[in-house]
Parts: sequence; C-alpha cells; structure tokens
Amino acid sequence: MPELPEVEVTRRSFADRISGARVQRLWLGKPLRWPLGCEPEALVGREVLHVSRRGKYLLIHFDQGLLLLHLGMSGSLQFAPNLPPTGAHDHFELHTSRGVLRLHDPRRFGAVVHVPSLEDARSRKLLDGLGVEPLEEGAFDPVAFHRALRQRRAPIKQVLLGGDVVVGVGNIYASEALFMAGIRPTLRADRLSGARAAKLHAAIVSVLQRAVALGGSTLRDFSSAQGQSGYFQLDAMVYGREGMPCRVCETPVRSIRQGQRSTFFCPVCQRS
Repeated sequence: MPELPEVEVTRRSFADRISGARVQRLWLGKPLRWPLGCEPEALVGREVLHVSRRGKYLLIHFDQGLLLLHLGMSGSLQFAPNLPPTGAHDHFELHTSRGVLRLHDPRRFGAVVHVPSLEDARSRKLLDGLGVEPLEEGAFDPVAFHRALRQRRAPIKQVLLGGDVVVGVGNIYASEALFMAGIRPTLRADRLSGARAAKLHAAIVSVLQRAVALGGSTLRDFSSAQGQSGYFQLDAMVYGREGMPCRVCETPVRSIRQGQRSTFFCPVCQRS
C-alpha cells in the first residue's frame, strides 16, 4: 500500500507541472471506492491552482472546488503530455492543457472524489479524523504526541498505524521508527516515558524524511508520476529482513503479526 512518503513523492513528481493547467476532459473507467460526486463535464474549464496532501490523500485544488484522490492499496499516478491507451486497470484520467493525469489501480480500492470545499460534509468525513501531519513544520509537537500516547493502552505499533494520533506512519515506517527509537513494538503506548516518546517522535520525522528523499518504497509496483521507483526498502534496518542479521548488533531480525500486519524488530536493540 502506498504510504505517506510514496504519496508525498507522487505529489512532488507532478504538482509543479500540472499547476496552472486547464481541465479539458475527465474520463472514468470502472467504479472506484466512492462515486466522483459530480458530472465529469462540470470540471471542464477549471484551472488547477496547486496540489497539496493531507495524510495519504492528494488534494487537487481548482479555481472552483477540488478533487480528493486516494491511491488505495495498489494505486499509482502517471502524468505526461501523452500517455499510451488505457489498460484494464486504468480507472481515471484528468486531461489538461499541460498533460494527462492517470490513476492505475489494479485492486480498485482507490478513490477520486469531487468536493466544493474542504468545509463540505463529504470532505470533512474523509479528512477530519486524521491525526497531525508529521512532516508539517510546527504541527507535530513532541509534548502533545506524548500526551496523546498516554491516553492509549494499545501496543505502540498499532497506535502509530491508527492514524488518529499522527497520520501516515504506515507499516514499513512504523517498524523502522520503532527500531530507531529502540522501542519494542508490543509495548503499550501509555507506558512510554516522556523521554522515550520524544525519541520516537524524532525517529518518525527522520524515517519519513529519509523515505521521501529516497523516493519512497517500491515493494511491488509503486512508481512516482514520472515513472521512477523508490529505494527506501534497500535502506531499511528491519522491515522485510526477518532472519537476517540486525545491522547494529547482528542478532537475527524477528517478525510477528499485529493486527493482520507483519511487524519487524530486533529483540536485542528493542528489548522494551
């Protein structure tokens, strides 16, 4: 599943190029998770002002209204002046004066939703429950983070994946951040001291920034809107390395299941 770094890498790969474009046509293939919310013809002539991100949602802002776009489990975007004919797993195209934005989504768990504003009820339903942005300067406060963790009795890995304390720390990056902070993924969130929570806070920011710099993670078929793969998975300390020696202490990395997801950790570097 594309996580926050992959979504941010995708945004950066086409945001500047599509800004200022005029919508010429919108094409829809097979239905996605939710209906578009307007007639495709209603967007013709709209100007693309900019592209932002909220959690794993991309927000394409027009001079009137905006599109909320989610990549789902397997989605990826392409943006180019010309693209080859659509295939069986292409389900959305935004034709503009600067190129075509296409959503490729084999599992069709992605979504493209039109809303008149961020105050619209549909927009608020999708975005209001999201936690703070870990890469937004000034938004992710370590003291507030620790305060929120003290209210949670669930394992810290599950709290990070929940997305309501801090958004976008998906499975790969939660395992990596917990390793960097030396915290066992099964530890109850409310048992983290202020000092350990601050260390985890710094690790989350560091891991996500490094992942964005490396183009995200390409485990199966993720690529940016320019067709570039990510390389963070080659730099991972524990994720996907079960049985391999820890890069710090050489103890074999272990894997457990938490909430139907694989968690990777070092039993020595993450004793508690």
